[in-house]
Formats: sequence, C-alpha cells, structure tokens
Amino acid sequence: MTDPLARKVVACVIGTRPEAIKMAPVVLRLRQFDGLRVRLISTGQHRELLDQALADFDLTLDRDLGLMRPGQTLAELPARALTSLDEAFAAESPDLVLAQGDTTTVLAAALASFYRRVPFGHVEAGLRTGQPDRPFPEEKNRVLAGHLASVHFAPTPRSRLNLLREGISNASIHVTGNTAIDALRLTADQPCRLPVRLQTDRMILVTAHRRESFGEPMVEICRAIIDLVDRDPQLSVVFPVHPNPSVRSVVGSLLQGRPRIQLIEPVGYREFVGLMRGSFLILTDSGGVQEEGPALGKPVLVLRDETERPEAVEAGTVQLVGPHRSAIVESVESLAREPDRYRQFAQVANPYGDGWAAERIARVILGRFGLEIADDPAGFSPIWPRA
Repeated sequence: MTDPLARKVVACVIGTRPEAIKMAPVVLRLRQFDGLRVRLISTGQHRELLDQALADFDLTLDRDLGLMRPGQTLAELPARALTSLDEAFAAESPDLVLAQGDTTTVLAAALASFYRRVPFGHVEAGLRTGQPDRPFPEEKNRVLAGHLASVHFAPTPRSRLNLLREGISNASIHVTGNTAIDALRLTADQPCRLPVRLQTDRMILVTAHRRESFGEPMVEICRAIIDLVDRDPQLSVVFPVHPNPSVRSVVGSLLQGRPRIQLIEPVGYREFVGLMRGSFLILTDSGGVQEEGPALGKPVLVLRDETERPEAVEAGTVQLVGPHRSAIVESVESLAREPDRYRQFAQVANPYGDGWAAERIARVILGRFGLEIADDPAGFSPIWPRA
C-alpha cells in the first residue's frame, strides 16, 4: 500500500453539469490508482444540475465552493472563483489540476493553477470556432485556458491541429478521444425509466440554453417547434427546460400547454441518455449533445450557425441549422420524409471517441508522475483514432 503522504494529488475542478458528466470517467479511473489522491472540487456554477449529474456516477464532492449567486454578472463569478480556488489549492497542495471544457470555472482553474505554479491539464482541449464571441464567452475561455495549460488532452486530431496553429508545443498535446463517449459507455447498459410517457413514435428531443440563443433566437426555435407539431401529427416534442430565466420565460410563454409538446424539468444524465435513445432526432445548441447523439445513431440538428465540433458535420451525422425557424422546419421535415437519408445518420462512425479517453488521460498523468502502468485492458488501444 502506498504511503498516503507520498501519493500525488490531482485536483479535478468542475462547475457545471456537462463538466461533471465528462469529468466523471476521468475521476473514476484515476481513483483506481493507489499512487494518486484525487480531489473533486466544485465551484457550483450550476448548482442543482451539477449535483444531479454527480449522483448519476455515484460521485461526491471533496470541496464545494458554492459560488453561484442569482443574477450575477459575467465578471463576478470568475472573480470569486479565482480567489476561492486559490484558497482550495493552498489547502490541497495539488501536484496537477484538471478541468474540462470551456466554462468560467475552467478559466478560473487554469489561472489559479498558474498563479500557484501548479501544472494545469486541459481536458477537451483545442476546440475552436475561430470567432472570439461564438460561443460567448466560451470561445475565449478555452483559448485562454489552453495557453495556461501544461498538458492538453485533445479529443480529435483536428483539435490537436488547432492547438499547434496557436503555438502550443506538440509534446504537450495528447489526442485521447472525448470523455463524453466514456460517460455514455458507463451508462449505456443501465436500466432507466423515461421521465415522461412519449406521445408519439417520433419524438423530437430539444435542448436550448446557450447565451447566444437568448431573446429572438429562442423565439425562432420555439416557433419552429410549433410549426413542426402543427404540420405533422406523428411528431411530438420533449423539451427539458434549462432553469435560466432567459430560457424559461420565452419557452414557457410560447410552448406551455400546447398539444404534443412536453416541457419538463432538467433530468439526470441516465434519464437524458434514455430520452436521446428514444428520440427520432435531436434539436440542440449544446456542445456535448453533438458528441452524444452520433454515438447513439441519432441525427442532431444544431441550433447554432457555427460549431467547434465540425467532425460530425463533415461525417454527415450532424447538421447546422441555426436558430432559424424556416431552416429548422425544412431540415426536420426532410429527414421525416426521406427514410434513406435518415438511416445514413445512424450508420456514420462516431468521430469523437471509442470510450477509452479516460484511460488514455490517466496513463498520461501516471507517466508524468513516474508511476507504473498496468497491462492494457481488453479492447483498449493507446492510439485514437485507431489506424
């Protein structure tokens, strides 16, 4: 048994539901190594949604900074997060800090690590739209975090190339696949009751919560949903509504009480996977759903004009339609009337991973600390994408 005082400390920082889901496979894998002491720290950027996601993976926090406040500005959260994370790192003395994605929490964790001279590892590194305010503020968050990172876990070869173009050292970049696929693999075989009874055989699952969707874009999305169910009695909609008031006010006023449109509270990850599995197609402005949908063979129509995940668009399983009423309606109806085209979506190989990203990340971390690596588990390849 390794002396607890001699173990290397890895602090995994999360703040939102997607971060919790995508970091869970990494935390679970790292905790299997006796030579590591893994500490899970939360800023609480999404309170209830974060707790819900952690419970789905039987994870509990080691430190909860509880920083979320109603109506806070974009500047207030990073200011408090930086100070609170600095205090947490002083207490935990991590040898490595990990954070995933592009939120304010990630940027604050990267900067706090830099100030403490602690190496920072960026999970899901290298995603770019190339437009500084699309999405806002996530594009700048991930660029800045990337330039503070010591080690980059890029999900795809394209992400690696994005980092290289920005002058990031090739030796610090490791292409691993995306941990979203690992999370799906961990939950794929677990039984789950759907949170609603589906009203038709062809259900459209909708998620919309990004800042750039607020206001008129959200109105356009809702009007497209109304058009679709009014024009096709075989279609129904399930819409887990994000708690942000800017989402709820518009969605509730336009869609509440309409036939075959079910507005529900946000659901746990297992339930959401069940809804994706049960859907005909998915309408979303989420980044993670663009990875999860293709892994489940579901067409994904992205309610944004650009994406930092172009691989699935090029592969043909994701389509950009933007928050535009006519484009949304036309694309959904096209898939509904063209079964051959619909089937093509399900047949495309997923470009985002094979379910072994957390294993690859763990091995890089172990190697940095000079720790022994066990034999390869069955089905594992150290290289992604596989040749």
